Amino acid sequence: MATLELTNIKAIVTDIEGTTTDIAFVQDVLFPYAYQALPAFVRRHSESPEVAAQLEAVKLEMGQPDAAMDALIDQLLLWIDTDQKVTPLKALQGMVWIQGYETGDFTAHLYDDVAPNLQRWAAAGKALYVYSSGSVQAQKLLFAHTPAGDLTPLFSDYFDTRIGHKREVASYAQIVQKVGLPADTILFLSDIVEELDAAREAGLQTVQLVRPGTESSQAHPTVTDFNQLVL
Repeated sequence: MATLELTNIKAIVTDIEGTTTDIAFVQDVLFPYAYQALPAFVRRHSESPEVAAQLEAVKLEMGQPDAAMDALIDQLLLWIDTDQKVTPLKALQGMVWIQGYETGDFTAHLYDDVAPNLQRWAAAGKALYVYSSGSVQAQKLLFAHTPAGDLTPLFSDYFDTRIGHKREVASYAQIVQKVGLPADTILFLSDIVEELDAAREAGLQTVQLVRPGTESSQAHPTVTDFNQLVL
């Protein structure tokens, strides 16, 4: 097995979908579950402060401050249908997924190489972070309900689109500030070239994960799984 050796890595920021987790889990399990359960969920919990705040954010995104509940639900479902990375949708999906995980409707998918390497890196003193377009809540839920058990204690922090979109350099500059380490000591792992481009422009080291179905790029170092990384 070919390996990729990287030096002076003190922190690792990992993407989820297509990097730690099969895209099919998100596309074929999480999204359909949210699509089916979300309408009843928002109607039932619309008066709770957490849900109400997100529904107000949906109205702002729509530019319709007086939108009725039916219109809000239609917009949320449209965003799911078109795979839009809209922050209030992601927050509401995370709330819906809680019930799915907690009732055992599904367990999070991780590639087999992920948990052992996350544990190894953490034991070696590497600070671990997640940066995903899914909400922080959804990230924590996923890593708390894996076949390897609850992995959330391994991570120092989580970032979502509230810090910025994943193809923008400024997002990674903010993450560097939050991590509090020199940018060139932070490794970003993702399957998406445009995300890696933005991270590299912010000074981070980058590696593309070429999982099944991912097209390899010549623009960044590549590996097919975490076992190939020597840090």
